[in-house]
Amino acid sequence: MRTETFVLDPRYPDCTLTTYIHEPYAELNIPTRRAIIICPGGGYQFLSEREAEPVALQYFAAGLNVFILRYSVKEKALNDAPLIESALAVKHIRENAEKYFVDPAYIFITGFSAGGHCAAMCGTLWNHSVVREALGIDRGEAPEGINRPTATVLCYPVITANPFAHRGSIDTLCGGPSEDTDGAYHFSVELHVDKTTAPAFIWHTFNDGAVPIQNTLLYASALADAGVPFEYHVYPDGVHGLSLANRETWVGLPTHYNPTCQGWIDDAQLKRLAAGYGKSSYGQYLDRLASGVAPCR
Repeated sequence: MRTETFVLDPRYPDCTLTTYIHEPYAELNIPTRRAIIICPGGGYQFLSEREAEPVALQYFAAGLNVFILRYSVKEKALNDAPLIESALAVKHIRENAEKYFVDPAYIFITGFSAGGHCAAMCGTLWNHSVVREALGIDRGEAPEGINRPTATVLCYPVITANPFAHRGSIDTLCGGPSEDTDGAYHFSVELHVDKTTAPAFIWHTFNDGAVPIQNTLLYASALADAGVPFEYHVYPDGVHGLSLANRETWVGLPTHYNPTCQGWIDDAQLKRLAAGYGKSSYGQYLDRLASGVAPCR
């Protein structure tokens, strides 16, 4: 495994990307792999290590090349920094696909809680004017669609700034109270879904007390209205912030050990993310995206 950590862009010195790369050994005969970017949660106040490397190693073991995006938080999260940083991460990996032994057609992004909001923004607002300006797309400095992820994996994500919001996350992005503001509209991801939004795998727990289930219900409904394929799993019981829900990430809290919810990582079908999609309609759609039958922009 080849790993390194570096600042993704000098404009955002607090944002780093950590790589976990399979070397292409001739004996294995796997010259390129699919990639996934991980965005840990933390309410845009900190970044949870429980939702970073433990998850990265699961994806790595499934055969993907993995990247942890430690995006800007607290006051550094203003001015759309996490959205731009996630776009920069997708762009960087796609531009350096040969270096990372990655198939550029298959770059996924996943996130937990506020990191799920970051990932959902990356898959929904990838063509927003703020992103286009930061990446220089309209100036011809980067091609159209280079920052669009193939699909998103959203784990108990913050989605909305409406009455079901995780208010602390949205307030941080807005730099203060966010109810009934332009920022509330901007950061309500469900309001920006259209037919170009990336397909999604979503999971949540019914009784999440921090990020209400309505967040993912709103996003799933918006995806359905736009005709964007998705999978949506709701587990009947579980606290917020479960991560892998196993002994590795439970931090000694019985509520964070949840055998039922441990199945999410199998439901997300990591091995199929890594090696192919079989005959599912969702998988066929993603394969068409990669082949160019359904354009990525």
